[in-house]
Amino acid sequence: MNTTFKTIVISDVHLGTKGSKAKEVARFLKQHSCENLILNGDIIDGWQLRKSGTWKRKHTRFFNRVLKMIEQENTRVFYLRGNHDDFLDQILPLQIGNLSIQKDMVYESNGKKFFITHGDIFDSITSNFRWIAYLGDIGYTFLLWLNRQVNHHRRRKGLPYFSLSQYVKGKVKSAVSYIDEYESELAKVAKVKGCDGIICGHIHKAENRKIEGITYLNSGDWVETMSALAEDHDGNWQLIYYNEMDFSKKSDEKLREIGPQLDLKTVAFDKLPENFNLGNFRF
Repeated sequence: MNTTFKTIVISDVHLGTKGSKAKEVARFLKQHSCENLILNGDIIDGWQLRKSGTWKRKHTRFFNRVLKMIEQENTRVFYLRGNHDDFLDQILPLQIGNLSIQKDMVYESNGKKFFITHGDIFDSITSNFRWIAYLGDIGYTFLLWLNRQVNHHRRRKGLPYFSLSQYVKGKVKSAVSYIDEYESELAKVAKVKGCDGIICGHIHKAENRKIEGITYLNSGDWVETMSALAEDHDGNWQLIYYNEMDFSKKSDEKLREIGPQLDLKTVAFDKLPENFNLGNFRF
């Protein structure tokens, strides 16, 4: 059954990596329609693709699904740049029909304002010491590889999914301290910008809570948590976890439910608005 929301926020899909749950996120979007879809950074993992990452057909299917939402459901899509898809800096800002690619945004709904950003700009390690960030990325990639091996054996024994990387991060005091500081700092940013809340991603930890009167929302990720934020038409936000969804009635549909693959050129360029002007676009 399709559930309709006003806005859905997804971040940290990391397409191009082995850990990306591309099939699951495409299936999630098939089950949940929305007026606004916000892709809040690290959707494509340019860092891994430049090294050892691989682009697969299932990664393309994710964008096929997004384009289908634009074409058939008139969904407005906002793709916000993250640190792993920083290659987008070369074209920001860009708008083509219902697709907008930008750095961040202020979202207003039901009398409240939310500052939406991936979150990496406030990470001093990523912003100021890029080589350390890359080193950390290598360690995290290894942890995700180990996580796949652990869960392979768990599935063979009939055991449920277990996030080893989330467990490790929850046990390391420095990681816990960093997350707490990260959340507090972003809440301060929302207050400075005169917003009621902030919506981010980046740290792969889904959250919906109040911090000194500011609503802090984190959409999680589609590598470990497989979660998204959704806003109903009354302005209420909730976290949705893929592993808690009921697919029993459609277990035999598999990838067919995503629909036929769309021609990217046709969808992106054949139906541009008549007043569209490339004059300000810089390569």
